[in-house]
Amino acid sequence: MSRSAGLAHIIRQDDGTSVGVWGVYTIKSAFQPVFAFGGGKLSITAYEGLVRPFRDGEGMSPGVFFKGIPAIDRFHVETLMRTLHILNAARCLDPKASIFVNFDPSLFSDAEIVDVAIRDMRLVLHEARMHPSRIVCEVTEQKSASRGALRRFVAALRASGFRIAVDDYGADDSDIARIDELQPDIVKFDAHWITRLMESGAGFGLLKAMVSKFADRGIETVFEGIEETWQLELAEQSGASMVQGFVLARPEIAPTSFAVFSRGAAQEHLEKLPRAEVKAPAAAPQPRSGGRRAAFGRRVAGK
Repeated sequence: MSRSAGLAHIIRQDDGTSVGVWGVYTIKSAFQPVFAFGGGKLSITAYEGLVRPFRDGEGMSPGVFFKGIPAIDRFHVETLMRTLHILNAARCLDPKASIFVNFDPSLFSDAEIVDVAIRDMRLVLHEARMHPSRIVCEVTEQKSASRGALRRFVAALRASGFRIAVDDYGADDSDIARIDELQPDIVKFDAHWITRLMESGAGFGLLKAMVSKFADRGIETVFEGIEETWQLELAEQSGASMVQGFVLARPEIAPTSFAVFSRGAAQEHLEKLPRAEVKAPAAAPQPRSGGRRAAFGRRVAGK
């Protein structure tokens, strides 16, 4: 089987995890759990792969790192990111959990590039002994070269057995037109947008209506950036399928400690979160203290 471009930049560690090397940078995977509502309880159903770059042993902002990558290398670096996340997920995460990985639609302008990306994904999944159905391909908010190119790209991912998510709905080009165009399995709501909507009765009503309409179309929803317990309560009241944020769990660099949390232990942890009786806002609510935040792992700055 041919060698993946991503695998060519991987170094295996003594603990079984992998790091990537790109020029002067060392790149690690971090994972943040995604929790699903069900039966009045929350349980971990997926993990999002996040990039943690280092230079000379010092951590740096992912945003700064990506800004320093020449445009000609961007596709190969993003391929490396996905490769890392898949290999490390296979090594240290629950084999039943889904893995969210990002795809920048602006990079997939022609069929040859799409074919290369999918070939690399298949090679890495073979290496990791992971089934494609575990992978959720997040189409990020960047603008695509054309609507036709984006449709063909997503159709090719779906034909390979991957599920599709639209990331940061409500930001930039992640709008209802993109949802109608791609018919994703999952929509991830932009964190800043949903926070603003939660602050007023009218906004919260709109949020509930959108979640309901997506549910009617068979589309699951994820609320990102949940940092306070009152936001968690309102997310549940809105009917959202899943939630993700610091109030539940912070990202951890692989190897994570998440594997030690059985389903029961995770629920026990969640039940210790401070919970208040929260009603949907009739008007803009006063700021709330939210109590202590849960530290479900060591802190990792940035996304």
